[in-house]
Amino acid sequence: MTKILLAEDDESLGFGLKYSLEKEGFSVILADSKKSAELLFDDSIDLLLLDIMLPDGSGYDICKNVRKMRDVPVIFLTACDSEVNVITGLDMGADDYICKPFRLGELLSRINAVLRRYRKSENNDAEFSESFAEDAEGLTAIESRLLRFLRANKGQTLTRLQILNKLWDNKGEFVDDNTLSVHISRLREKVGAEKIVTVRGVGYRWEE
Repeated sequence: MTKILLAEDDESLGFGLKYSLEKEGFSVILADSKKSAELLFDDSIDLLLLDIMLPDGSGYDICKNVRKMRDVPVIFLTACDSEVNVITGLDMGADDYICKPFRLGELLSRINAVLRRYRKSENNDAEFSESFAEDAEGLTAIESRLLRFLRANKGQTLTRLQILNKLWDNKGEFVDDNTLSVHISRLREKVGAEKIVTVRGVGYRWEE
């Protein structure tokens, strides 16, 4: 059974989400603060649902600290949908975000999509050469997988759909249209803008 750690300080929303997700077959642990979420996190957790604004910190802090321990899917639940908040979340290593208010069906779709991406990316990682491991330093989990995919296809133009299909969900469903662009932009800042060539209207190509 998939085990979710939900950090949400709104009591009614937190218990409502816990009840609804458990009816869908998930196991849910509810935390109402940053401190309690970090205390409850362990190797049994399969996915994190994090509210950004918590009484003693933020979901950003939880995500950052958890990423130091292991690679686990993270979805932000937020009333803050500005571009800077989205980029901050992605830079922290989040896999997705959903803006409040939201429908349960949409949340379930995003949870299942993120879990599928992780299962798919774990299989993909076995396909990549270990010679790329040194490039992962300083990168988020998604940036590392994106870099390895680009380098494994050096000189070949990869369409946006190919990248989404390989590293995210099938056909890129439930991935925000700006998500790939943001990750490409951040990766360029870390490895050199000249190495990732934009092929207008098509996609991207790795050049060395």
